[in-house]
Amino acid sequence: MASLGILTLPLATLILALIVRIILVVVYHRRRRCNSVAFFHPYTNDGGGGERVLWCAVKAVQEESPDLDCVVYTGDHDASPESLAARAIDRFGVKLIRPPKVLHLYKRKWIEEATYPRFTMIGQSLGSMYLSWEALCAFTPLYYIDTSGYAFTYPVAWMFGCKIICYTHYPTISLDMLSRVNARNSMYNNDALISKSAFFSQCKVIYYKLFSLMYGIVGSHAHLAMVNSSWTQTHIQKLWGIPDRIKRVYPPCDTSGLQILALERSVEPIKIISVAQFRPEKAHMLQLEAFAAAIKILDADLPRPKLQFVGSCRNEADEKRLQYLKDRAKELKLDNDVEFHKNVTYSELVSLLGGASVGIHSMVDEHFGISVVEYMAAGAIPIANNSAGPKMDIVLPEEGKQTGFLAQNLEEYADAIVNIIKMTAYHRLEMAAAARKRASHFSEQRFYQDFKSAVRPVMSNTTP
Repeated sequence: MASLGILTLPLATLILALIVRIILVVVYHRRRRCNSVAFFHPYTNDGGGGERVLWCAVKAVQEESPDLDCVVYTGDHDASPESLAARAIDRFGVKLIRPPKVLHLYKRKWIEEATYPRFTMIGQSLGSMYLSWEALCAFTPLYYIDTSGYAFTYPVAWMFGCKIICYTHYPTISLDMLSRVNARNSMYNNDALISKSAFFSQCKVIYYKLFSLMYGIVGSHAHLAMVNSSWTQTHIQKLWGIPDRIKRVYPPCDTSGLQILALERSVEPIKIISVAQFRPEKAHMLQLEAFAAAIKILDADLPRPKLQFVGSCRNEADEKRLQYLKDRAKELKLDNDVEFHKNVTYSELVSLLGGASVGIHSMVDEHFGISVVEYMAAGAIPIANNSAGPKMDIVLPEEGKQTGFLAQNLEEYADAIVNIIKMTAYHRLEMAAAARKRASHFSEQRFYQDFKSAVRPVMSNTTP
């Protein structure tokens, strides 16, 4: 026992020294806080709706508080102020008032999915704390804005004395995820090995419940939590327990730029567009299989449609998914009916949307669905998953008129495709017009107004 005490003494001393070191670092950087706004967005090249929110948020802050410098924490080492400002215009049509300052992060591997083959969720969350420590030690702002959903970074920013503002697209864990594991349903985030085993499923339920508790604790550190939809708001309120600090701010959708496109489209062939990153949850394979099923049941005298996949790849895993999708299209003998457009520019995207009559989206529990709104604004009739954002906020009747279709499985998606193709030109045009009017509720200008209104009380009551 005496020897055990001797062994634990150096360990206790080491832990105490580490704690003291952390305290000294935090105190030092709290005193050196800059009167600026820093955006935590490790991936500034993902090309998705989250990146659009980042640039619109930067622009909104620049307009609301022109005296504050805007800094972007990014793990993309080739990023520069000029390249990011150019990217905001080229990919999203967002013109910043001035280029943001850039702070490069070198520990981004700790938040990458590939780093954690198992316990991915908790691994990435704890890794984000380490990454935010690197960021805040390099530059400590007065206002810390997270636009990527890394809630575990909030206690770190809180220690550094930052006012914490977040824009949450999707809760890291939701009650729906927990219920699916409980019901042993296999999905991209619950593989067959787990779902087929009662024991492993119960272990995962316990893991999810513990993680939910931790997620609620870290999320409650936010001084302001903006959420992008009714669905996300419901979950965040239950998990974080700070309803008075939660504001719903619909994401910025390019409705004005797309609404100038002509509503009438060529139907030779009818084009179906799918805009989404090549990520597993976007369920591109379901879209391809549904398209193949629709072609089989179409009347021979009807024009054969064309499916256009448009999206970006974040990493090698996304590239492999894209290649698998291409291989499957060949297996289904759809080589001449399916197109793939990777990492397109904003102008190219607008051109593709302008030629599409239908827009398809199949992610289950999509927090909002910017691409669905963009389909509608561009004049393409949406077919979206019958859940979350599209169901609760977007694909709703406009002045009593149908604005699109909701589907849950392959058969329902295929039926929706066939129904639109069989519509008369007049009926299709009428639905597209109603969808376009509905999309105007989610404009970029509306985002700027709501974002500024939400952050104003937080950013006007703090001094360095």
